[in-house]
Amino acid sequence: MEYGWTEKKKTGIAAAVIVLLLILIGLFSLQIKTVTVTGNVRYTQEQITEMLFPDKVSRNPVVCYLKDHFQEHVEIPFVQDYKIEFQGLNKVEIIVYEKSVVGYVSYMSSCMYFDKDGIVVESTSKTLPGIPEITGLKFGHIVLYQKLPVENDAVFQEILNLTQILSIYQLEVNRIQYNSFGEAALYMGDLEVILGNNVGMNGKIAELSDMLPKLEGRKGTLYLDTYDETATNAMYAFKPRQ
Repeated sequence: MEYGWTEKKKTGIAAAVIVLLLILIGLFSLQIKTVTVTGNVRYTQEQITEMLFPDKVSRNPVVCYLKDHFQEHVEIPFVQDYKIEFQGLNKVEIIVYEKSVVGYVSYMSSCMYFDKDGIVVESTSKTLPGIPEITGLKFGHIVLYQKLPVENDAVFQEILNLTQILSIYQLEVNRIQYNSFGEAALYMGDLEVILGNNVGMNGKIAELSDMLPKLEGRKGTLYLDTYDETATNAMYAFKPRQ
């Protein structure tokens, strides 16, 4: 009697093991086929997908889940973190949380990108489209993930304000330069725009936006530092350059 019970027990265990193996084989044979990416600006959906799912093994939902929960996330430049949400066994959504970047300074052959508070969030040899270089700032030794050691921290608020206004008018600039008085100048291709201090900055950029179509293809310096919001039909000097 005992012998028969033991045989049945062994048979039951073997069957359970086989079923478990079949389940595992089935799970590991699955592939994530649909990937959607949200929150991405710096990278395309295809780029994010390629970085997180470089091969067939990484596209397995079991492997993906284990890596996402028990391993360090893949480091992606200009990305603070990301979250993977399963919407089925073969479909995931990747939610990207990008670092806030307003500009960069050149330092020891590298581009040091910083956020609205002046914290250096990334160091790379590459320049990103849509992010202006900031020149004219005086600073000492730069350390990644620490604030740029400038003389006056108020300049970061001015940079943020200016870049936000430029974004509203959908204007891209190559470089923003500040002089020792905190006055700004923009560089857009062959065009230099003298803005002066931060008073009436929204109006200055609005004027620039209106004038750009007429200045297309021209080289020179536009002086908007004389902007006066109370003036009507104001004229601004333009000094052409060969």
